[in-house]
Order: sequence, then C-alpha cells, then structure tokens
Amino acid sequence: MPIDATLPYDPDNIFAKILRGEIPSKTVYEDEHALAFHDVNPQAPQHILVIPKGAYVSWDDFSAHAPDAEIAGFVRAVGTVARNAGMVAEGYRLLANIGQQSGQEVPHLHVHIFAGKPLGPMLVR
Repeated sequence: MPIDATLPYDPDNIFAKILRGEIPSKTVYEDEHALAFHDVNPQAPQHILVIPKGAYVSWDDFSAHAPDAEIAGFVRAVGTVARNAGMVAEGYRLLANIGQQSGQEVPHLHVHIFAGKPLGPMLVR
C-alpha cells in the first residue's frame, strides 16, 4: 500500500529491519551513510536498492532534515554502487518514489537502480 510522504517514520518498516540486521539482505555496498542490496523482486536484470542509514521517510524529509555530510554521502553511495556494478557504460535508471501518488510502498527513503537491458520510456505515453 502506498504511503503518504508526510507521515512520521515507522521504525518497523522492512528497510529499518534490514538496517538492524533483523531481516537478511544480499548486500552489495555499505558505508557510514548508506546500505545497498539487491531487490528481492527485481524489475530489471540488475536492480539494486540504496537506502540511507538514517530514519527518513522520503526525499523531501531527507533533504530537509539530514545533515549535509549525510546527504553528500548518500548521493555518493548511489553513484559508487552503480559504478561498482558496472552500470555506467551501458546506462542505468534511478527511481525514488515519494508519496502516495508515486506508489511509494516502504516509508523509508530508497533509490532503485535499474540496469542490464534497454529500459524504454520512463512513463507510458
């Protein structure tokens, strides 16, 4: 069920549980600001999720409340993950759903990185 990006953070969301080690993930990258892991239901041959380690519901929440070092670290982590996965040469797509109308399902900011095939247009025309 999509969530409202203005809702308070839910510490029992699935990504919070992954960060606490309560749910396993196939980790591909981790540093002080971010964790990246393979999506359990991939929508492309390569589908990696990158999440900040802080408790942020959305990009709006993150950009308004995270310290500058955390924002920079998270953005760098997304780029590092794509580079390390070999996605740069062929190209990749970043997607962050924010709020109910976008289809955000987990109330923890996350960026999807898709690659490995031609992805087509972003939205149906």
